[in-house]
Amino acid sequence: MNSGLVRSIADLSNRWRSRFLPSKASSQPQHLRRGAHGEKLASRFLRREGYKILYRNFKGRSGGEIDIVCRHNDTLVFVEVKTRTREDFGRPFTAVDRQKQKRISRGALNWLRMLDNPDILFRFDVVEVIIADNARPRVELIKNAFPLSRPYLY
Repeated sequence: MNSGLVRSIADLSNRWRSRFLPSKASSQPQHLRRGAHGEKLASRFLRREGYKILYRNFKGRSGGEIDIVCRHNDTLVFVEVKTRTREDFGRPFTAVDRQKQKRISRGALNWLRMLDNPDILFRFDVVEVIIADNARPRVELIKNAFPLSRPYLY
C-alpha cells in the first residue's frame, strides 16, 4: 500500500477522533480536574521557591503514591498537594490524615529503594491550594509537615 495513502488515512482518523470523541480531560470528574490543576499550580510555586521538580504522580510498585518528588538544596522532598475550593471544613492540610501519611511514606521508601537507599536527607511537605470562584488561587507551603510514618524506618 502507498505510504502517502496510509498517512492520509491516519491523519483523517486522528482528526475524526479529536473532533467526535470526548477528550480525556473533559471526561474526568470535576474534582480530578481541580486536583490536576492544583498540582500544576503547586509545581509552578515550588519552582519559584527554588525547588527542582524531579517527578510528578509517582506510584511505587509495592504501593504508595507521591504527588511531586523534588529537590530543595541538598534535601529530597516528597510533596503532597491538597486542592480545595474553600475552607469551610478546615484547611486542606487536615485531609492528610494518618492513613494518607502512611501511603506517602510507603511511596517515599519505594523511591529511595529505587535509588539504592542513599544516605540522603529527605522530608515531607504539603502544599495547600485554594481555588475559590472569582479569586486568584492561593498556594501555601507547609515544610516538614509530618515525619516518616510508623512502622517504617529509614
